[in-house]
Amino acid sequence: MTTADTLIGERAMSKLRWQCRRGLLENDLFIERFFNRYASSLTEAQADGLRVLMDLADNDLLDLFLRRKEPEGELDQPNVRAVLALVRIVA
Repeated sequence: MTTADTLIGERAMSKLRWQCRRGLLENDLFIERFFNRYASSLTEAQADGLRVLMDLADNDLLDLFLRRKEPEGELDQPNVRAVLALVRIVA
């Protein structure tokens, strides 16, 4: 098992949930559904992808969640695309 495939620990999960709090309710709903479904199986790689997404402005993040946009440039990373795919499943 590689480091990227390692499940994140309980403390890291708590910190990640805190980092994922958003100002836009719609984003919070997507993220909460994501955590409800995948928290117990979240890997370090997925957590990294989620952290990258959390650096976006709320409207840009919502556009990605709703498939109005796709990741481009520096955002176009396998970890980011993997997390987006999971978020879109629970949407």
